[in-house]
Amino acid sequence: MSHKRIPKRRAAMAAGGVVALGAAAILLPNANASQDGGSAGGTAAPKTLKAADASDLASQLAGLLGDAFAGSYYDAGEQQLVVNVVPGDNNQVIVQAKKAGAKVREVDNSLGELRGGARTLKSEAAVPGTAWAIDPRTNKILVTADSTVTGAAWDRVESTVEGLGSGMATIRKSPGTFKTFVSGGDAIFGGGARCSLGFNVTAGDGAPAFLTAGHCGVADDQWSDAQGGQPIATVDQAVFPGEGDFALVRYDDPATEAPSEVNLGDQTVQISQAAEATVGQQVFRMGSTTGLADGQVLGLDATVNYPEGTVTGLIQTDVCAEPGDSGGSLFTQDGLAIGLTSGGSGDCAVGGETFFQPVTTALEAVGATLGGDASGGAGDQAGGEEAGGEEAGAGDQAGGEEAGGGDAVGGGEEAGDGQAGAGGDAGAGEDAGAGAGDVGDGTGVGGEDGSGLTG
Repeated sequence: MSHKRIPKRRAAMAAGGVVALGAAAILLPNANASQDGGSAGGTAAPKTLKAADASDLASQLAGLLGDAFAGSYYDAGEQQLVVNVVPGDNNQVIVQAKKAGAKVREVDNSLGELRGGARTLKSEAAVPGTAWAIDPRTNKILVTADSTVTGAAWDRVESTVEGLGSGMATIRKSPGTFKTFVSGGDAIFGGGARCSLGFNVTAGDGAPAFLTAGHCGVADDQWSDAQGGQPIATVDQAVFPGEGDFALVRYDDPATEAPSEVNLGDQTVQISQAAEATVGQQVFRMGSTTGLADGQVLGLDATVNYPEGTVTGLIQTDVCAEPGDSGGSLFTQDGLAIGLTSGGSGDCAVGGETFFQPVTTALEAVGATLGGDASGGAGDQAGGEEAGGEEAGAGDQAGGEEAGGGDAVGGGEEAGDGQAGAGGDAGAGEDAGAGAGDVGDGTGVGGEDGSGLTG
């Protein structure tokens, strides 16, 4: 999808929209946590990891374990990476995974079998109002059907799930309705729609641009930072529905200052890079309607059947969102960009499921860069001593400051079993050097009672 560029005024927009937050939603610096290195000769104990470092380690171990790898997740309470393996003849890979610092758990379903089940659901039960994702914590496919899935449609989904075999999938009902979150909000405006800016980026040719939801990008070509205002940016590429929900929007003025940060209204979170999400990771979402909210990653590579069509490759979370939050940034407390708000069900009064476009996938597809663009947290450090070495997966960072560290920010311990902090989202900017040091990990931002959010 290609769009012409038009000359517009200079605009400096910070990622995530501008929504004032109460004093209770101040982000605190990350607290240090210990790293359990284990003895050089014996079996190493699982390491204490930040969620972002756990994601890096998981990526390394996925390659090391091969077919034995059956997914992984982050245990925020224990601050450990849990890796699922299918028992086999090669016990050495399990030993290596343990030496790398992961907690290893034997499971029945291989990742290949679970992905095969997801393909069956796509071909036989792609009913509007349904979604599914692999849940490594249960080693099953989690299938969700919203309130519109009834009668024959429900029977179809239920029978497909049963046909996958015992122990392969679970199905549950959601009281809400799956929809994209366009309209309502005050961040970016186009064609009568209202969305949220996700992350500022640099396009392949060096021009300033930003990422937002693809369904916002297909709603209108030109976007303004004020309702009824002159356009300041033009859509360059947009994908929705299909293999993602993301758009690259170029600022019309090439001199636009586009800081790599998430603007919380009374403070900003510097974004250092993009990173992959990890199940169990605690994350923050910023949107133009509801402001700041927090929660946990529930599943990866999720498929959602919106009324407009099927979207694949999303991140499933329990973070709330409402219309107008579409495109908004999903990030971690230590300044990592994770996702762009796509859609879901429920609201910030009752909760619900929300799905996000992975930032790393969007950047690769549009050829843009974000911050230092080391996308993946500790990256190559994980490769260094590989999983066989003690630091495999995250170098010294593997045990760095834990992602659950700090105190709850926004309401005592409310958000605070690590649910709000964590993860690695919000891809930061060149200044994101502050990253991990600035924003802690795992501290709660706003309690579940919404004390850290604005309406």
